[in-house]
Amino acid sequence: MSTPHAEAPGRETTEGKVYTVTGGDWDEVVQAAAKADDERIIVNMGPQHPSTHGVLRLILEIDGETVTEARCGIGYLHTGIEKNMEYRNWTQGTTFVTRMDYLTPLFNETAYCLAVERLLGITEDIPERATVIRVLMMELNRISSHLVCLATGGMEIGSTTLMIYGFRDREIILDIFELVTGLRMNHAYVRPGGLAQDLPPGALDQIREGIKTLRGRMHEYDKLATNNPVFKARLVDVGYLDLAGCMALGATGPILRSTGLPHDLRKSNPYCGYESYEFEVPTADTCDSYGRFLIRLAEMEQSLRIVEQCLDRLRGGATGRVMVEDKKIAWPAQLSLGPDGMGNSLDHIRTIMGESMEALIHHFKLVTEGFHVPAGQAYAAVESPKGELGVHVVSDGGTRPYRVHFRDPSFTNLQSMAAMCEGGQVADVIVAVAGIDPVMGGVDR
Repeated sequence: MSTPHAEAPGRETTEGKVYTVTGGDWDEVVQAAAKADDERIIVNMGPQHPSTHGVLRLILEIDGETVTEARCGIGYLHTGIEKNMEYRNWTQGTTFVTRMDYLTPLFNETAYCLAVERLLGITEDIPERATVIRVLMMELNRISSHLVCLATGGMEIGSTTLMIYGFRDREIILDIFELVTGLRMNHAYVRPGGLAQDLPPGALDQIREGIKTLRGRMHEYDKLATNNPVFKARLVDVGYLDLAGCMALGATGPILRSTGLPHDLRKSNPYCGYESYEFEVPTADTCDSYGRFLIRLAEMEQSLRIVEQCLDRLRGGATGRVMVEDKKIAWPAQLSLGPDGMGNSLDHIRTIMGESMEALIHHFKLVTEGFHVPAGQAYAAVESPKGELGVHVVSDGGTRPYRVHFRDPSFTNLQSMAAMCEGGQVADVIVAVAGIDPVMGGVDR
């Protein structure tokens, strides 16, 4: 039954104009509210937010719980890595690029060095042992990156067990990185012409033990999440993007392969001898966040296969140097691991100092000034855990890059955020972004 209702005049507050309605018929109040031409709410999610994978700002226009418009705001990390590289020599560039996508440092380094080596014309001169170790380290890095993706994605939807498992197993790989390079992140291990140093004694055995442990734990992720009804309810049909959308937006990596297209640069445009390794390219046909989860799970299994093949090659025929023989390019450092990290071997320094004045001058010039790279430009790309990571390098013939520009997959894939999220729920934005797996170090390079 309808009763008279009184509507108090609106009063201004810090949150806008507020009306108080007393009495009256509820249906009439609802109809009046529906006819009101209220503005939709604009919500800033980030840049300081635990579910935006760094300093990513999401500007969401919402109508109730539905996202009507979604945009990305980037630039809060402002590293200036690409510009800084113009003021450092070619070898020093590796210490910058390794810090871009800080979860995939070895891919950043390898892509950059492949481009520099192409300009130098020494691609075929890279020792086989150096190439095999590059593949070994990249595939370990692929596993560690995917583990962080699964761990943080699980944490954001309330699966703290998945988070604990992911970071627990990542420690195994970080321990291997520390053994080989002296650092857990930001290694600068891959250098133009080869590597900073060979594997230390006992590394092959420790890596094989780590792989055995990881392989024994892979089923835990499958058992915990794959057929978990709560997990599937949050991921299935969320962050939908089909093949046409991926092509239009340039999305690569697990996002593209979740549409059923088995595009992987390791197969379609091999580098570092990937054509000689046996592995599969996992795909899904769901076009959603759940398919991307399944792909990452399967890719870790394939990476373990590749690592085992690398270990067999390193024990077999892939012996010898890990740096090109050309003394005008080869970084003259024989490194050793000390209590303060990786540095020049004192024995090697004594040898240089006591060899000849010419040897000392050459060492000084190569380290301080660097080597000259012929004028020209080159593009090299690798299949990083997030998609195609490309680098365009331009040289004017000097000892420093004229321009270095990266095609970072996090930057490109973020374009798909709006297509994935608009029309969905606010809670699903977090799941969609977790499926993209962006790292802001690569976006704001």
